[in-house]
Amino acid sequence: MSQTLAVWLWIALALISANLPFLTERLFLILPWKQGSVAKPFWLRLLELLLYYAVVMFLGFAFEAALGNPFAQRWEFYAITFSLYLVLGYPGFVFRYLFKRHPVAP
Repeated sequence: MSQTLAVWLWIALALISANLPFLTERLFLILPWKQGSVAKPFWLRLLELLLYYAVVMFLGFAFEAALGNPFAQRWEFYAITFSLYLVLGYPGFVFRYLFKRHPVAP
């Protein structure tokens, strides 16, 4: 796999995984959330977002190790990448919480 392909694959994976908690009602994309008619709470969506971030970072480090020399990262790297990950998840947040859904007229 070339470095360019790995970078674009990683970015696409980050974009998709950052929006998944807001677009599905399943817990970690596997378990259905059955708590009556109540939607998944926001704190659970944030927990999913953190887990998906960890998975994306792990895959990014795996790509880096497979393609060349892995570099040690400090806290600044994680703060910046998590901020960018939150920005990638903004469309899903807007769709879930900020769009007003109007009832369909009969």
